[in-house]
Amino acid sequence: MSRRVVVTGLGLVTPLGTGVDKTWQAICAGQSGVGPITKFDASDHGVRIAAEVKDFDVENFIDSKVAKHLELFVQYAVAAAGMAIEDAGLEITDENTHRIGVVTGNGIGGLPTIEKYHQILLEKGNKRITPFFIPMVISNMSAGQISIIYKARGPNLSLTTACAAGSHAVGDAFRMISRGDCDMAITGGSESTICPLAVAGFNNMKALSRNNDDPHGASRPFDAQRDGFVISEGGGMLILEEYEHAKARGAKIYAEMAGYGLTGDGYHMAAPPEDGEGAVRCMRMAIADAGMIPADIDYINAHGTSTPLNDAGETRAIKAVFGEHAYKLAVSSTKSMTGHMLGGAGGIEAVFTALAVHNQIMPPTINLHHSDPECDLDYVPHKARKAKIRAAISNSFGFGGTNAVLLMKRFEG
Repeated sequence: MSRRVVVTGLGLVTPLGTGVDKTWQAICAGQSGVGPITKFDASDHGVRIAAEVKDFDVENFIDSKVAKHLELFVQYAVAAAGMAIEDAGLEITDENTHRIGVVTGNGIGGLPTIEKYHQILLEKGNKRITPFFIPMVISNMSAGQISIIYKARGPNLSLTTACAAGSHAVGDAFRMISRGDCDMAITGGSESTICPLAVAGFNNMKALSRNNDDPHGASRPFDAQRDGFVISEGGGMLILEEYEHAKARGAKIYAEMAGYGLTGDGYHMAAPPEDGEGAVRCMRMAIADAGMIPADIDYINAHGTSTPLNDAGETRAIKAVFGEHAYKLAVSSTKSMTGHMLGGAGGIEAVFTALAVHNQIMPPTINLHHSDPECDLDYVPHKARKAKIRAAISNSFGFGGTNAVLLMKRFEG
């Protein structure tokens, strides 16, 4: 049994704004969401910049008595899910509740709260640890709280596959609907780990940009002077829906979810193989899953982290998959504007990919000023581009060598 799946609702909380329209307009305008860290005193850190969410008021989405016991990555997920449900015009009732699944992804879970309560434990003793500590920090609570708050009682799953988690979530939700496990799914990713421990950890492994004096210019995917990613936070959620179900209720359709690939590098804990072999197989798997060929793809929302190894490796992988067509399609990294939301990245980039296909607009890669001989594709530099997009893929590659690729195509009825 294989059923068609379409995208009928979108929700975003990002450093560029809370709400889909606000973020998409900023993305298309080439704005950066990166700035100095304000969540803690970073003055003694080597990295003092991040892409923080700036305009989020949790009480617009969640009762304050509930929200105070939810870690921030859960709040972002619940808020983005609520927006997506509203956008889809979806009413969850006793009749459909068991046919609506929730599949979310995040990379680290409640690290800031773990850091906070570890300090309390050391300074004040074990009796000062809140009984809400465990349910606040465990990674699957974004899926759990979405289910609890919106009464979606179908399959409930959370993926923790590092920076590929959000994409794996969307891909697994696609598979669940396709094979009939549910008719709809609330799916995507969220993350909030801008805290001293995470910044120090990523910095000490030399993964982060140290361009503290130029925050807006720090995330530079595919630029010869790129020096690492910018840590970010937020959430992106989609409503995936079986096509006939969406058609019957007259739902707006952004794009058709058509293919999903997932592979492992089996190579290194943090670095991709030089030839991008795992990414190559992953992109080929997604394209084959959609019953398409590489020449059918017009746009790639790249993983594009702004790290020297990733951007060159992803470029080589794209060339291996697409051959000469690699120079005809367009590739851009929205992380140049949002920073890298770790496990949440795949969720918001799936939203961007759906919007790119729906609006026929390729988002830009900003801060691309210096040519790198190893990165010689069309990365849509500086400005968004109106263009024909028949189909697009979104790449996500995570530590541990875990890869996910989503393929969406223009909905044609």
